[in-house]
Amino acid sequence: MPSFRPIKPTSFGPARNLQTRAQLARPLARAQARSYAVAAPAVGSYGPTDEPTLNSPSELARKISAKVLPKLTKPDVKKVLVVGSGGLSIGQAGEFDYSGSQAIKALRESNIDTILINPNIATIQTSHHLASQIYFLPVTADYVAYVLEKERPDGILLTFGGQSALNCGIALEKMGVLERLGVQVLGTPIRTLEVSEDRDLFVQALNEIDIPAAQSTAVSSIQAALDAAAEIGYPIILRSAFSLGGLGSGFAHDEEELRNLAAKSLSLSPQVLIEKSLKGWKEVEYEVVRDAADNTIICCNMENFDPLGTHTGDSIVVAPSQTLTDDEYHMLRSAAIKIVRHVGVVGECNVQYALDPYSRDYRVIEMNARLSRSSALASKATGYPLAYTAAKIALGHTLPELPNAVTKSTTACFEPSLDYIVTKIPKWDLAKFQHVERNVGSAMKSVGEVMAIGRTFEESLQKAIRQVDPNFTGFDAYWKPEDMHSALTNNNDRRLFAIAHAMLNLNYTVEQLHDLTKIDRWYLYKLENIVNMYKRIQTKPFDQWDEALVRDAKRTGFSDLHMAQLSGRKEDEVRSVRKSFGVTPFVKRIDTLAAEFPAYTNYLYTTYNATTHDITFDDNGTMVLGSGVYRIGSSVEFDWCAVTCSRAIRALGHKTIMINYNPETVSTDFDEADRLYFEELGWERVMDIYEMEGASGVVVSVGGQLPQNISLRLKKSGVNVLGTDPEQIDNAEDRHKFSSILDSVGVDQPAWTEATSLEAAKEFANQVGYPVLIRPSYVLSGAAMNVVYDESQLQHNLSAAANVSPLHPVVISQFIDNAQEIDVDAVAHKGKLLVHAVSEHVENAGVHSGDATLILPPRSLPDQDMDRLKGIAEKVGKAFNISGPFNMQIIRKPPVGDEPAELKVIECNLRASRSFPFVSKVLGTNFIDVASAAIMGVDVPEPVDLMKEKRDYVAIKVPQFSWTRLPGADPFLGVEMASTGEVASFGKDVHEAYWAALLSVNGMKLPRPNSGFLIGGDISRPEMIPVATNLINLGFKLYTHSAEVEAHINSQPYLTVKRIHVPVKDKRKLREVLEENEITSVINISRSRAPTVNDADYASRRAAVDFGIPLINNAKLAVLFTETLQKKFHQSPLPYVEGTNPPEVKSWREFVPHA
Repeated sequence: MPSFRPIKPTSFGPARNLQTRAQLARPLARAQARSYAVAAPAVGSYGPTDEPTLNSPSELARKISAKVLPKLTKPDVKKVLVVGSGGLSIGQAGEFDYSGSQAIKALRESNIDTILINPNIATIQTSHHLASQIYFLPVTADYVAYVLEKERPDGILLTFGGQSALNCGIALEKMGVLERLGVQVLGTPIRTLEVSEDRDLFVQALNEIDIPAAQSTAVSSIQAALDAAAEIGYPIILRSAFSLGGLGSGFAHDEEELRNLAAKSLSLSPQVLIEKSLKGWKEVEYEVVRDAADNTIICCNMENFDPLGTHTGDSIVVAPSQTLTDDEYHMLRSAAIKIVRHVGVVGECNVQYALDPYSRDYRVIEMNARLSRSSALASKATGYPLAYTAAKIALGHTLPELPNAVTKSTTACFEPSLDYIVTKIPKWDLAKFQHVERNVGSAMKSVGEVMAIGRTFEESLQKAIRQVDPNFTGFDAYWKPEDMHSALTNNNDRRLFAIAHAMLNLNYTVEQLHDLTKIDRWYLYKLENIVNMYKRIQTKPFDQWDEALVRDAKRTGFSDLHMAQLSGRKEDEVRSVRKSFGVTPFVKRIDTLAAEFPAYTNYLYTTYNATTHDITFDDNGTMVLGSGVYRIGSSVEFDWCAVTCSRAIRALGHKTIMINYNPETVSTDFDEADRLYFEELGWERVMDIYEMEGASGVVVSVGGQLPQNISLRLKKSGVNVLGTDPEQIDNAEDRHKFSSILDSVGVDQPAWTEATSLEAAKEFANQVGYPVLIRPSYVLSGAAMNVVYDESQLQHNLSAAANVSPLHPVVISQFIDNAQEIDVDAVAHKGKLLVHAVSEHVENAGVHSGDATLILPPRSLPDQDMDRLKGIAEKVGKAFNISGPFNMQIIRKPPVGDEPAELKVIECNLRASRSFPFVSKVLGTNFIDVASAAIMGVDVPEPVDLMKEKRDYVAIKVPQFSWTRLPGADPFLGVEMASTGEVASFGKDVHEAYWAALLSVNGMKLPRPNSGFLIGGDISRPEMIPVATNLINLGFKLYTHSAEVEAHINSQPYLTVKRIHVPVKDKRKLREVLEENEITSVINISRSRAPTVNDADYASRRAAVDFGIPLINNAKLAVLFTETLQKKFHQSPLPYVEGTNPPEVKSWREFVPHA
């Protein structure tokens, strides 16, 4: 039977160079000002002083410290440029919204004017209440230089925008722009950034202080890589310099593997490092904070559950480390402090180690001299505000002077102590992609991560598993591979479930699993505890359950639903029995101090491994349910919605309770709600918190699909669900109810049926005519949706889609080819429309709205259609009696003769959508503020028609894809969403806005003048000839692999295309073909996905993303792209020209003055 002793508080040790500890600090009231956000008030503002003083309530301590603390000259800055990270992509995601937002709050608290450059319009940091001026422009050295030239700030922060910002800063320094304009780099100096990024320089720096690094050689050519590997000996790991998330890195076991890997990596990075592989060693990470006075602390140390060989972003991570001896812990701690001091970091940084499990031998893998994904995790895991502290250090403050803004009772020089355990599990969405490789290794593939807090590893892990996907109820055999040996020895996105299968069903021992996986036995024994409890629940009849079994099960992290599944009962029955035994969770505080000092944090979690609550429940606050883990289809845009809603409700004078478990978010920051529960978003936990808090109501419409899915059940359980009635949410989700309601109010929709058999499906398709769209109900981002063009395709796809949601039948609808798609975002109150926005897609219907390029205000819709679209929004708002946000996708079939265009509603969600931040910022009206008033029924504004206002600007939202990170996946746009993020830019017209937006996409490069374009795809698309004409007029050369395309283009006057052979299997030869013909862009407009990987169109698309070449994969997009090149290419403001100001370099307020 497992033991349930809560984890012993783990201290990260005393601060270095610090002689006193602050005592209790007096709490100050939180500022409620809505105009600008600042960090939570610094507790311990004991009056201004002219000299560094310990932040302490003790007057004696302050006087003594004023005499002994070093007197540093603080940088004299009044205006600072913060460089953001751009669109969310695999390896560089929402964690930089959190760190950038916290940095801007810290700057504003110090009365510093902040300028932000970040094209990611979905983020909190690009909201009006943070930075003074925001530029939605590319995070590239050229555009940052233009903004510096225009704004003339005194300082620049480079460490809060991920790799994009870092690379940008290094380039600006080399260009001489910073020196010429007198811009001071705040925090970690450029030279330190270069040393940490250039792997050769970093290894040299480590050698100077006798710190062991993996034996490595930096190379810049394939031959040099092969020579280095021959000297070091296989297996080796290849790492790219100046890249994020291990992009372009991998393991090679022989010359052939290395040749292919090096070819790909050197196309993405100028330098790669060849190192001896240390696969199987432990991977450990330390987060270090250092100020300019050389005070250095370890904020957090973390250990990977998976041994070395898996990128830390794709590893299960545990904090604090569980399997290090005290000697090992302090050896690596001392080394981290030594490294950070030697290279001169000023601010925050992380050091990653490989540690031999059988000796004290270790190697430094890498160091990031900036805020990173791990920093966000460490900050949320410990409650230590790393980004805030790093920003203050960059302004010249020292750790003893700074308060810990979370605890309200200690200074920033305290090293956190934890009396709980944190588990992070990555979220992969690999199942969405055809042909994708599902193994995970040194290059990151996950799109998000969850963080769970418990007091035993078992409790923490099982919570985290449920957070990753609501379909998982805990540690169970969700994957039963036939080849267990391969599934266990090669890490992949489902290995944890293969281990569960091995333990639960195949009786593998801990020793067997350790030999195969190299996972530390400590973790495997903990998994064995879960398995033993699993079998206890399974074997004891439900009517014989006693309090001991129920309490033990809950302490091991089992959910009521999991226990119900194991006993063949319903979740409600288990909940009822559990509560009858008095087994309920306790609420504990994250206080960073392991309860050594009184703390005032609002940062909470629940656990069954406790006996008392840390708080009293007398706020009766309003609960806001967050969006959970970032995944394809639900990302930072929903965090913007949740945070904005929480702020708006607080501004109305209500207390707020935020529930979310995503460490990358601003919503899980300590100062965004009155109470923050770092907890699951399932029915069980939401009910627990609602009942304990005595909450006044719950908001379910700002967190994407997860809260929506439990809204009806919450209502039926007696919860006061605020805003639109969950019965109406269910009506909109259920196709039958939805369709009949639309019919009753005279709103058109495409013909559809419910497929109960293949024969019925074929009959419907023949009746309405192909193509048809097949889709299951109750999904987000089009999972398992497909457009099918003939009967054989229908037969194949129907079987694949029918398995998605067995409880909900598959719907087949008429698909209208060559139709325009329109997004309508709106807010209503008691059925009355308050505001609405109409955005048009560049791509025709058939591309998921999350992958579409959106234009606002629309450029091609006549006033008559705009009025009709508003009329549809009014009818839908009234029919569903909506109070709050809603979104519709509408198909527009072009008018024929005198007939008006057909407008058909294809989807309606009674919640905020991913385009809410975009429309709010473009139109200058915050839709979520309006929605929050409607939901609460307080200060509801009068209706206003924003689309009637004439605007002298246009904005374009462009998707950010991560194809390069997903080896094998087909870069094709369809009804399944594939993008991981988005960017947007403004301009005086469509082409100016699209130019800036396209260049804002991470990794986008302009084609070289007179270079080659590889064209392919469907010749029936009328756009192919105009695209070819535009490119030839610009001086580009055209190539194709297709005889059909060759004949089609060459048949037109003045157009020529040369046919070349595209190797479909040999990556190296393919790269040679691209280089020989100087191909710098690929345009491929195929009608459907490639059936196999041996398809030349697939090979062309894949080559583009593998070798860092721009890819345009939609016909309408190709037209806009080539038209934009015609207008901007020969008048391009790139590269940067001193003293000039391109027309697109304007701040948000210059485009939208009232925003």
